[in-house]
Order: sequence, then structure tokens, then C-alpha cells
Amino acid sequence: MNPLAQFTGLENAALPPGPLHLAIGMFDGVHLGHRAVIEAAVQSARHRGGTVAVLTFAPHPSTLFRPDQPTRLIMDAGTKARVLHRMGVAAMITQPFTPAFASVAAGDFLPWLQQRAESLAAVYVGENFRFGRGRTGDISLLVAEGRKLGLTVFSAPRVNFDGEPISSTRIRVLLEAGDVAAANALLGYTYFTEGPVVPGKRLGQSIGFPTLNVKWAPDLRPRYGVYVVRVSGAKSVTALPGVANYGLRPTVEAEAVEPRLEVHLLGDCPFGTGDWVTVKWQRFLRPEQKFAGVEELCAQIARDRAAAAADFSLQ
Repeated sequence: MNPLAQFTGLENAALPPGPLHLAIGMFDGVHLGHRAVIEAAVQSARHRGGTVAVLTFAPHPSTLFRPDQPTRLIMDAGTKARVLHRMGVAAMITQPFTPAFASVAAGDFLPWLQQRAESLAAVYVGENFRFGRGRTGDISLLVAEGRKLGLTVFSAPRVNFDGEPISSTRIRVLLEAGDVAAANALLGYTYFTEGPVVPGKRLGQSIGFPTLNVKWAPDLRPRYGVYVVRVSGAKSVTALPGVANYGLRPTVEAEAVEPRLEVHLLGDCPFGTGDWVTVKWQRFLRPEQKFAGVEELCAQIARDRAAAAADFSLQ
């Protein structure tokens, strides 16, 4: 598979000749609802020929409209690009969400796209997609304007789970509550962290529970606590079972202000400093807490390890 092409601004997108199938949206988290939109574009490009690209935005529109309360993102641009690439997307175009872009009238939105991407053949969005100045444009307007310009418009119906529409907002609430199991059901995959292993203080090693310190600074922070995880990387054929702590480590660090992700593998650890690892979050075990001392902390870590082992039937 060719590497994913990435461009900033539709006018700068150097795409291959042929029809352009363009999925449009923020696609934060690339959840099941987003996938319905993107997969429609991928399948159409395969059947009709052409290139499938995703048009997304940065920063999130809330940064412009609610600068004091910007939406925290589930995934960064690099992670989004890797997920889209695995789905068969050829290019990710990040459109700067500026006041000028936000002021484009709804009726001018498709011509604006077509002027910058002359090979545009089809547009793919979710049924709740809103666009144009004041978010006045809806699907009916998009379809009507598409007919005038000879563009196909595909609208994917919203995907429901437990009777409610899947949304990035709903997933953010679950992650902040620590309910990764429910978040995973809405995402359609296991929530994951990617990053390099970095040196730590080796406290875990000294107390009998060595950990991998994974460099990771998410915009949206999941609930501080202990999770059952699987870890993979170039040095593991399969994902390895483990238990992770994400938080401020109040028992051993009184002044910590930035959370840290530490992972303890239940078996032999093939990873070391500098290795790139993927941590998949399976289940929330307990919230982070401050213990009276290291001895009490060790006893709890042993219980956490046993609980994770039970999940993997390793006892």
C-alpha cells in the first residue's frame, strides 16, 4: 500500500489525475459513524475509479467559535492519518479552519471545493453534516447544489448504538469517565495510544513491577486510573497482555502536574527505550488513588496485575 499523502489546504493538494472521491468531516476518533462515510468513498473509488481523499479541519471549529472552551480531540492528526491509511484512504487534506473559511456561504461551499479541486466527482458526508457561514447548509442543500454542478453527493445515515446516535462527543464523555469498554463499542475498534518508550525513574523495577513509560500527551485525557491493556510493537508478533496506569502517580510524586502512561506487562517484556509501541485500552480497573506508602502501593499493584491476568485467563 502506498503511503498516505498529506496536504495542508485543498488548493495545495497534489492529487493523481482522475475522479476525486472526497469524504468531508472532522472525523475525530474515526468512529463507526465516520467509517460509514469514509468506507462509502473508498468503495466508490474502487468501483468507479479515481482517488479517495478525506478533507478534515484544523483547528477544531470550536477553537474559533468557543476559544475559551475548545473541544478536546480524541486523536491527534498523526494518529488519524494512520487510521485513515489503514482504511484505504489515499490522501488526508487538512483545511485550516480560519475566519475566512468559516465565512464561506453555504450556497458557495461546493463551488469553493470545485474551484480548488477540479477533479472533484463526488462528496461523502454524514446525514447531520452542516456547513457554510452560520452552519446554515444541510444535506438537502448539498444535494441540490451538487446536481447543478454535476457532483454526486452521498449522505451516510447516522449509526446508532443502544438506541442513541454514535458521536465523537458521546465517546469523549465515556473516555473522561474511564469507560473505555463502552467507548470501544462506539469506536468500532479498541482505543489506543501510540508512542515511544522513554526513560523513567525505574521505581517500578525497584519494587518488582517494571514498567514501560510511554511518551503520550493527548488533547483529551482519559480518566486517571488503572486499565487492562494489550501492547504491541515491532518486537512482538502478537499483542502482549498488561496493566497500565495513567495519571499523576500521587503516592510517589507529590508535585507531578503532567500525567504519565506507565505499562506493566504480565510476561516477559521485549521492549526498551526508543521502541515505538501501541497500547490498546481494554477495560478500566480502578481510579488512581494515593496510598499510605510504597508497601501499600505494591499490594494494590499485585491485585491489579491479578485482575488483568484473569481477563486474559493467565492465572
